[in-house]
Amino acid sequence: MRIFHVSDCYLPRLGGIEVQVADLVRQQREAGHEVEVATATRGEPLDGVRRIVARMPFDLPVHPRGVGHVTRLLTSSRPDVVHVHTGAVSPFAWMGVRAAVRAGLPVVVTVHSMWDPGTRAVYRLLRLVYEWHRWGVVATTVSSAAAVPIRRVAGRGVPVHVVSNGLDLTGWRPSELPSDEGGRDGVHIVAVGRLAPRKHPVRLLKALNTARARVPSGIAMRATIVGDGPARGSMDRYLTQHDMTSWVTLPGRQSREEIARLLASADMFVAPAPLESFGIAALEARAAGLPVIARERSGVADFVRHGEEGLLARDEPDLARCVARLTTDTKLRESIAAHNRATEPAAGSWKSVLEGFDQAYKQAIG
Repeated sequence: MRIFHVSDCYLPRLGGIEVQVADLVRQQREAGHEVEVATATRGEPLDGVRRIVARMPFDLPVHPRGVGHVTRLLTSSRPDVVHVHTGAVSPFAWMGVRAAVRAGLPVVVTVHSMWDPGTRAVYRLLRLVYEWHRWGVVATTVSSAAAVPIRRVAGRGVPVHVVSNGLDLTGWRPSELPSDEGGRDGVHIVAVGRLAPRKHPVRLLKALNTARARVPSGIAMRATIVGDGPARGSMDRYLTQHDMTSWVTLPGRQSREEIARLLASADMFVAPAPLESFGIAALEARAAGLPVIARERSGVADFVRHGEEGLLARDEPDLARCVARLTTDTKLRESIAAHNRATEPAAGSWKSVLEGFDQAYKQAIG
């Protein structure tokens, strides 16, 4: 097939959507498809990537005349399907949807984020103004939890499929069993993600502090939180104010190889965000054999069952209780880790991802 992707954000920017779309493009090309990309992200020339860039404040990935530019690209390229990638708010991507509809081409829209109440209100208003639910698009999203608000807003006019993010799971499997799980350095807790308010990094520190108070003093604990972002300063201040710097470290952003080594030394992984649409970092930890603690209504629940692959918390106080439980209950922690090392995750294989998008493309074309 000839597939044309449209995304506000793309390489060289690094983030969940950017990396995921780039990996999807590579996988589809390896499967024999002809693939092009249109993006408003600045960067060096890349094969098959059309950069539609305007001088915008703060280098925002948007172009005021994006609809016209993308329409001309689509008219000349005439792909079999246009695949648009959106976050919570993605103006250039939605310009791509308008352009594809204007050009009379089949459209699949993947929503990579979880729609919170504010986002749902915006899309309800846009539905009234533009009637986008009548454009004949097919939607996909990355988890069952993320699909719920989209279906509520779109109604029956837009089919919504769940197609998970893709991950090369073989790169995260542990090469050997840990030799000293929860040993002399204490139970090691790891979290990985952008240190942004929507990811709840400061609330994660509060949960760790509460868990530390619940765990007997004879059980050592240490935590490593990988990532960088605007909440870093607030986290540093919290750690200092609550005397946590001796056992909680913030090493900043790390490479995939460094994260893989960190996961190999860890005893559990925590994903605190309630609006986590999928949780790539959590899936990586699950593939590495770690028990995963996450929120029960987040996208992580698609591949983590409570008591099987990890623990799912109802709210923030329950998140702290789950951390304390896995820290003190060595038998439970080790049994979950053994299960995770022995079984494949229920989501994330590129084979299933490509099959899911192929089905969405066929429905849009049909």
